[in-house]
Amino acid sequence: MSFVAVVSLDALPEGKPYAAEVAGERLVLVRQGAQVFALADRCSHEDARLSEGYCEGERIECPRHGATFDLRTGRALTLPATEGVWTYPVRVVAGQVEVALAEREEAGAA
Repeated sequence: MSFVAVVSLDALPEGKPYAAEVAGERLVLVRQGAQVFALADRCSHEDARLSEGYCEGERIECPRHGATFDLRTGRALTLPATEGVWTYPVRVVAGQVEVALAEREEAGAA
């Protein structure tokens, strides 16, 4: 698995979406304590940026129509989204958040 450094852990605010672009892919990162989640920064319902949305617990909410997605799996949890979003493996090495872009996983439907 090949990881790419994205941002320092200290730069990620707790529980708030953080937009990043890596190798042409738009990502949204969310830090919750020592864990960091990475998802595609695009709602599966419409082309809205999840990084402009809100987080509550282990969910991220789309700012446009309120669809929610599981941060861990990318699974669509509420309508109007019926399909999930890609998730990416994340690790933290020496204070840097790294993401494996080639290892993305497709999420299931609501």
